[in-house]
Amino acid sequence: MLTQNSKLKKTSKHFNKRVFNFGIPALKSNTGKVTCPLAGECAKYCYAQKGAYIWSNVSPAFERRLQATMKADFAQVMVKEIIKKKADYIRVHDSGDYYSKEYLNKWLAIAKKLPTVKFYSYTNNVNQIQKMYKNNKIPKNYDFIFSDGGKQKDMIQPKDRHSKVFKTLEDMKKAGYKDSSNYDLYATKWYNESHKVGLVYH
Repeated sequence: MLTQNSKLKKTSKHFNKRVFNFGIPALKSNTGKVTCPLAGECAKYCYAQKGAYIWSNVSPAFERRLQATMKADFAQVMVKEIIKKKADYIRVHDSGDYYSKEYLNKWLAIAKKLPTVKFYSYTNNVNQIQKMYKNNKIPKNYDFIFSDGGKQKDMIQPKDRHSKVFKTLEDMKKAGYKDSSNYDLYATKWYNESHKVGLVYH
């Protein structure tokens, strides 16, 4: 269930770390299951709705992973998979988002079982995760980056780690954001002390 897209392969080589990702369908599944319930304007430029993500030989794998997340043993299966792959970092969702609180809690349970593995993800689920941080419900080995393109973007606080998409690298630098366009781990708190994560539109 864990894969590596081209960016993560490049990131793994650059940092000499084993970085894997887990993805489900973007926005909604073939059966109509909404997988990004808080997506806003980001849906207009979502990279996971084009290219290899929608190829006929690739798309079914995202559907299968979505089905797996709904099963009671998802956390146990995922823990075994991560151990088998000897992963250092897991990007949760190169496609899709936390479609329910129950699903989010499954990933937090996985992280708690594997304290030496680092987990991170971009998400539009600002309100719920802010509350979890406030109540110390987020494991130290989990990092959330709020996306500045969702329905709850106005809830993002100045101190919150968040990402913003820019038209050019020059625009990004002027705004004071750390470029994570080429190497994914620069989006994380472990390689980026700033709360500003920048991406160039592609």
